[in-house]
Amino acid sequence: MKFGRVPVTMAAGAILGHSVKTGGRKLAKGHVLTPDDIAELMQERVGELLVARLDPQDMHEDAAAEAIGTAATGENVRTGKAFTGRVNLYATVDGIAVVDVAQVDALNLADEAITIATVAPWQRVERSQMLATIKIIPFAAPRTAVATAVEIASAPPLVRIAAFAPRRIGLISTLLPDTKTSVVDKTEAIMRRRAEGMGSRLDSTMRVAHEEAPIAGALAQMKREGVDPIVVVGASATVDRRDVVPAALVDAGGVIEHFGMPVDPGNLLLIGKLAGTTVIAAPGCARSPKENGFDWVLERVAAGLTVGRLDIMRMGAGGLLKDTGTRPMPREALPKASQPQRVAAVILAAGRSSRMNGPNKLLLPLDGKAIVAHVVDAVLKAQLSPVVVVTGHQGDEIRAALAGRPVEFVENIAYADGIASSVGTGIGALAARADAALICLGDMPRLQSDTLRQLAGAHDPVEGRSICAPVNGGKRGNPILWDARYFPELMKLKGDTGARHLLAEHEDAVFEVTVEDVGILADVDTPDAFARLTTT
Repeated sequence: MKFGRVPVTMAAGAILGHSVKTGGRKLAKGHVLTPDDIAELMQERVGELLVARLDPQDMHEDAAAEAIGTAATGENVRTGKAFTGRVNLYATVDGIAVVDVAQVDALNLADEAITIATVAPWQRVERSQMLATIKIIPFAAPRTAVATAVEIASAPPLVRIAAFAPRRIGLISTLLPDTKTSVVDKTEAIMRRRAEGMGSRLDSTMRVAHEEAPIAGALAQMKREGVDPIVVVGASATVDRRDVVPAALVDAGGVIEHFGMPVDPGNLLLIGKLAGTTVIAAPGCARSPKENGFDWVLERVAAGLTVGRLDIMRMGAGGLLKDTGTRPMPREALPKASQPQRVAAVILAAGRSSRMNGPNKLLLPLDGKAIVAHVVDAVLKAQLSPVVVVTGHQGDEIRAALAGRPVEFVENIAYADGIASSVGTGIGALAARADAALICLGDMPRLQSDTLRQLAGAHDPVEGRSICAPVNGGKRGNPILWDARYFPELMKLKGDTGARHLLAEHEDAVFEVTVEDVGILADVDTPDAFARLTTT
């Protein structure tokens, strides 16, 4: 790849190295310069530009990232669209991320132009959470290096999700004379929430004396009931392989696979088998809802992953979960790096359709459903959450047209004041439930869910992408994604111009996402616009 400054007259077809403004618009870094761009830049008296030109042995950054991302995508993972040399991978189910560290290292060592960053191996992840990002550092990568990276990433696919499978979990609580019933009740409630959080259920509970014979009998009973795994929470901690709970497991005909784990809290965990059924003697910290070593084991079991002696002994790196005196802030108060970005959608459906001369444009039928239903369905398919629909004019009819869809409705009583009031109403309904929001117009039925995914995937305030706007054919369209930092400003908007002036005020924070979707430019404001829509 050739990179350097050239006269503007020689820059057509080259890749722009840095953003420039011309004719009232911005040409973004990475833009391929057209003859029209060159003519405009010459009128602006721009003398030279910093550009890149690819050699035949180079692969464009987007094509390279897409090839590697596709190769790295394993079971229950989807690949996002490539943009600015980046491709993100996302989970399609709740489960455990299975990441091959050796493959990650090998891929990052293949060439300095190619990088991949993933979530931590064995981390619990949620549906739609970002799992990995592949980034090509310059505007292109050598084809030979891309081929090597593809080979590394695909054998086997570098990232997959072991999905949680519904399980019937059994819980045995042991009792000493001074054991409080309230403590056992709370433990069962916490275990029930843990199970439900993984799509399973706490199917059977028993309370027995903290003695070998009763515990062995309870284990045998639960084995007959078919629950798996069986969790034993002792009234007294297990401190040795020959202690009460492990001795009871052996008496019942089971085997001890491993005792102890390098995770704190969670050290005193024991795992074994009873005729094929997993038995976990939980440490005392399992009574707490805070993350501990017991969660790491139970989650892997629920995802159908093997959790043996070596698996547990390798949990030490990253296994210090306990707060210490040198880190006084409570762990639950700290931001979690693994927390998935929560991108919501606000759909504006409150307007009076004054330019339609009668009917409500959002309720007009198109391909068997109302126009607004097309927009909502695209948003839901993109897996954005929560989805807030702002109603006003003919609110009951809008709700009826969207019946059965998992959306939230909020009424804008001031809808006659203009679109700004609907933006503020919708953003206000999100409260603190979103890190960003796509503000969608309810009259854009050709909008594609892939476009919404691209915008959500592009959101990254750390990299300066706090406002994301779709562009097709050099024209900016809707919807616009806004980071939560702008919510207070959005809620203060007035009039009927929406957030247009905010875009101008924060132009430096706007990241343009090039999409193939012409639906970002097609709204339905007039009878003629609707007629054109129905004939295309």
